[in-house]
Amino acid sequence: MARHGGGRVWYGKVIGAALGVMMLATGASVWTAQAGDADDPSPEATAPARPGNDTKPVSATIAHASEKGKRGVNITIDDGPDPKWTPQMLDLLREYEAKATFCMVGTQAQAHPDIVKKVVAAGHRLCDHSVSHNTAMDKDSQAYQSKQILDAERMITKASGGVRPMYYRAPGGAFTPYSRDLAASRGMRPLGWNVDTKDFERPGTDAIVATVERELPNGPTLLFHDAGGDRTQTVEALRRILPRLKQQGYSFGFPVR
Repeated sequence: MARHGGGRVWYGKVIGAALGVMMLATGASVWTAQAGDADDPSPEATAPARPGNDTKPVSATIAHASEKGKRGVNITIDDGPDPKWTPQMLDLLREYEAKATFCMVGTQAQAHPDIVKKVVAAGHRLCDHSVSHNTAMDKDSQAYQSKQILDAERMITKASGGVRPMYYRAPGGAFTPYSRDLAASRGMRPLGWNVDTKDFERPGTDAIVATVERELPNGPTLLFHDAGGDRTQTVEALRRILPRLKQQGYSFGFPVR
């Protein structure tokens, strides 16, 4: 699957901001083989990790399956939180009684802690999506990868009020064996996807909906975005997809851990 790098000018601004954050940060500091990674179907407790909980290692294989089983669907939403688009998506998820996993960029979480807390309060899960969304971070050193992952974990946890991310999704799928092992050692299951809606390209609401309907048989984890540009099409697509999937007998759940 092609990486999500082309035409996303917004990330240049994020990376610039992240460099400043990374210089000040303290502490520890590709989805390329998804088809070969076996999912671990055993579920864990659905409650998010809280302050004081032990950090228990999880599987380092890239997760795709749903805790809800064969008729489960995992809604995953990347790159936020965003003050305009994330609240609209939260409203839709609440309306259709759906849960989602929000893969947050560290600098965005740091900038909008109120929204991170709303995501948690609504019963959704958090996912570490690195500090600056560098889609080529698999080409960088292990020290750089570590800083991107662990600093983002710290930023998201602080923004949430102490709730830790339960997953790690590499930007653009730029996983490495090292990054997967590091995330798993911190209790964050590497998270892939099965259906790339390509909503970041703004292909039109109809195209986004059609992609989900066509590719859902390939697996349950759907990829959407709530930041990085105008997400009107994504909001409208979710408005159509969520009730349609419920009518078809699907349940909205979380990826396996």
